[in-house]
Amino acid sequence: MERKIGEADFLELFYPIHYKIGMALEAALQAGELTRKQVSILWLIRSESGTGRSMRRKDIQRLLGTWFEISNPTITKVLYSMSRAPLSLIKVLDDPRSGREKQVVLTPKGERFLIKMVEQGRAFMRPIVAQFSAIEAREGFNFLQNVSTVHDRIFGHAVAQATAARNGRRRGRAGSIEPKPSGGRSKPQKSVQQIAVR
Repeated sequence: MERKIGEADFLELFYPIHYKIGMALEAALQAGELTRKQVSILWLIRSESGTGRSMRRKDIQRLLGTWFEISNPTITKVLYSMSRAPLSLIKVLDDPRSGREKQVVLTPKGERFLIKMVEQGRAFMRPIVAQFSAIEAREGFNFLQNVSTVHDRIFGHAVAQATAARNGRRRGRAGSIEPKPSGGRSKPQKSVQQIAVR
């Protein structure tokens, strides 16, 4: 009788896959030009925006937070680096639907780079997929698709909650400046607004 495959078997399979295939694929997409977070932002615009060309900044922050432990200021820095030379892949514009929101839009150079990036990813996967029959490839694809769906169903809400909690804590820390002791006495604490006015 064939032994039942359990969680220990999946652990032994998936953990090495993350390094042997996942990180190698990530390096192929980076092409020596982008960081992991820059690649992820381009991928989100391509796969999650609906248009493939633009995405609300707050949606990028929300979705990126499910992949990385990343703060709002860090996202701002990453987007800024992508909008400036030598990359010039995106523009951050006012959202016409809301004056308080920003829209991240691919530049023509960004669109061309994204096409090249996707082709590099396909080139990485091509020799791997070529080793399987059409039936094996379909079964493998369906299996991994099901794993992704089950993961989102079980952990998706928890990940979103943890991301929101992290962002809330960071906003709380950013709202105050710790007083520095001087001669045994504490100086009055200034708010961020008071410091900004000076």
